[in-house]
Amino acid sequence: MDAVRFGILGPLEVSGGAPAAAKLRGVLGTLLVRANEVVSVDGLIDELWPDSPPRTAPTTLQVYVSHLRKALRTADPHHGRETLLTRRPGYLVRVTPDELDSTAFLDLSRRGHRALHDGDFAAAADLQRRALALWRGPLLSDIPHGPLLEGAAVRMDEARTTALDERVRAELHLGMHRELVPELHELAAEYPLREEFHAHLMVALYRCGRQAEALRVFTLLRQTLVDELGIEPGPRSRRLQRLILEGDPGLARPEPAPAVSPGAGGGGGGDRPLPAPDPSFVGRTGELAALEGLLRSCTGGGVIAVTGMPGAGKSALAVEAAHRAADAFPGGLRLLDPHDGGRPPRPAPARGALLVVDGVASEADVRPLLPLGYTLLLTARRVPAGLPGLRTLLLGPWRPEETRQLARLFDGHREDGPMTADRTGEIAELCGRLPLAVRAAAAQLAARPHWTPATLVDRLRAEDGRLDALRTGDMDVRARLLAAYEACDDGRRRQFRLLSLLPPGPFDASRAAVALDLTEARALAALEGLADDRLVEADRDAWRLPELLRLLAAERLADEEDGGSVRAAVRRVCLAYAPGAAGPRRATDPDAPALARLARSAYDAGLWELTVRLTDGLARCARPDAEAEEACYALALDAARRCADRSAEARMLRLRAELAWRYRRFEYARKLWGRALVLARECGDEEEAGQALVGLAELLLDGGAAGEAAELLEPVLAAPGRARGRYEAARVRALVALAQEGPEAARVWFDECLTLAGALDDPALRMYARRSLRALDAGTDASGAGFGAVEIRPGLWRIHQGGPFAGASRTVGEPCR
Repeated sequence: MDAVRFGILGPLEVSGGAPAAAKLRGVLGTLLVRANEVVSVDGLIDELWPDSPPRTAPTTLQVYVSHLRKALRTADPHHGRETLLTRRPGYLVRVTPDELDSTAFLDLSRRGHRALHDGDFAAAADLQRRALALWRGPLLSDIPHGPLLEGAAVRMDEARTTALDERVRAELHLGMHRELVPELHELAAEYPLREEFHAHLMVALYRCGRQAEALRVFTLLRQTLVDELGIEPGPRSRRLQRLILEGDPGLARPEPAPAVSPGAGGGGGGDRPLPAPDPSFVGRTGELAALEGLLRSCTGGGVIAVTGMPGAGKSALAVEAAHRAADAFPGGLRLLDPHDGGRPPRPAPARGALLVVDGVASEADVRPLLPLGYTLLLTARRVPAGLPGLRTLLLGPWRPEETRQLARLFDGHREDGPMTADRTGEIAELCGRLPLAVRAAAAQLAARPHWTPATLVDRLRAEDGRLDALRTGDMDVRARLLAAYEACDDGRRRQFRLLSLLPPGPFDASRAAVALDLTEARALAALEGLADDRLVEADRDAWRLPELLRLLAAERLADEEDGGSVRAAVRRVCLAYAPGAAGPRRATDPDAPALARLARSAYDAGLWELTVRLTDGLARCARPDAEAEEACYALALDAARRCADRSAEARMLRLRAELAWRYRRFEYARKLWGRALVLARECGDEEEAGQALVGLAELLLDGGAAGEAAELLEPVLAAPGRARGRYEAARVRALVALAQEGPEAARVWFDECLTLAGALDDPALRMYARRSLRALDAGTDASGAGFGAVEIRPGLWRIHQGGPFAGASRTVGEPCR
């Protein structure tokens, strides 16, 4: 570990000298905890000033970053300049894995975990010892912890505890029980609620001939769990107590390491017995039945491949299906990792046996196995297409209907009752229904008893932190996806990054061609290649970036693509979608979330006019998320000011006013409509001024002042040529007539709406006018008494006790329905 430049497993250490100022250490520590990832300015401010950040916090942070860059250059003149980078929307510290003690620790620990899993106990113990030796104390113990560092400290402490547990397991297998007893007493005292350390101590004492003391450890563990949590020890601890009471001779000696199969070469790369199926395996009913059927049809030899994106659960499905079909393979079930130990696999020939080959990279991994007589069940990301007689099962995410079965993955971790199916389904959707990600989410919840399911959902909803929330212990969804990305060539990686600029959901080759700046034929070929690498999915006649891969692509785009090419690509994509944002809505046009995302991308790229154009389209969509809509209008208002488009500025003020009006924030709506009216008149935009007057008239109508509303509408109705403004004015005038004079007076104005909708060629406005006329024909609300419901705008209803517009609504903050 001589190459380590930065140490965070304890007090902050920097080779060449860490900065002395507390805030500089805080900035550097926070960035190192998220090494090679962008930490937003807001996140850093929350970390440095968690309670009440000063008004000048963003400027102060820039000063800290400047000082920190100088300190890093002083500490390391050769590499310091390249370490701290500015990346929208914050900063990034770039380090190689061996330059940071925490990444070195996690790498050693992962290798130790794999060695333990493979039965190489000496290597497992050595790797975990080396990993634990990197710890000098609690994570960044000399820096005050805000929310980000607190979460990282919990995560890394959990990883350290796991490494301790696995090191002790390996050493018990090596017969080191006497040496372990003093340390295990300390660990049991330090972690009184961790059953695994008490179980290890019970085993170590029993093997030392101290049976009574081993049983005393169980008694104390049970007393602690009952007193503290009101629960009994788990089944493993209870079984261990029973074995000790019975004086089990098998427990008295270490378990031998699994034997290497004949012909394995003794140094790794050999096969071993197939592990037991995962007891928490869930879902995949159709795929499991199909794979079991394929296995039973290939008992005399054959090759079957389970392929799919990283984290789809290929290995778990293969193991489960193999055990279900075990009776068809009298020669037994074996497992082979073709890359274990770095040498070609050489299992012994075997007839009537099933060999699961996990993690096939190419046909070359499999061809030496074909003459040996096995039925081969492969798991692979890419289809090894050159193998004779290959039969393939493609594994995608869990199906939506399967997500209701996933609650059992969480139930064992909750003390506040079982997870609801709806909550589990929401978590699964945020995880893209990817099995690895859902399991990581369950592990995250288990590792943080102070979290509720709602806490987890909130963390997962934030796109810029979702992959971080899916990392705990040795489960790291980002790392698994990143490995697939890094296995591709440079050109394919860039294509993958650029596709993240498209809105989530299906897209066709023409949209991909725009993002990739290719012809449609070349874009289609690129998509096929990315699908082969399992970085995109074919979705019938369209394509899709799986949700978590989309987030990874966006991260890589921000980190690896230069600003100029990103801006050019954003411009291409936004221009391609902009025509669908203008004019009447069509079924094929982008929906509200897509337009909001595109408008945000345009704004971030400094494309002010495109930001406004896309946001104009948002006003024509169904808009269920008021907070997102308000944020989008605020960005577009700023963009309009930056490009000196005063008409657009007035329009965005009006759209914000309409949003405030829908949510019954009347005074705020009045203020915004008033500003829009003044601005529209100043710049000579009479159409926009007319629509602002319509809004103010609706406010008057809401307050019961129908006469004043009618007066305000007169100049708009009399203005020639402004069809949309006159349509809106006629709509409100019809509502005024309905409130003042009755259905027949309203009919005149709704007929006018129908005529103007035809001139505008807007189906939604035309259908609204027709629905309103039908309601009048049916006598709806004609009585003017009782409980009235009026469709005041297309798809927007107002309910009034005592008849339509009998008085001002007193409900504030609730949307019209």
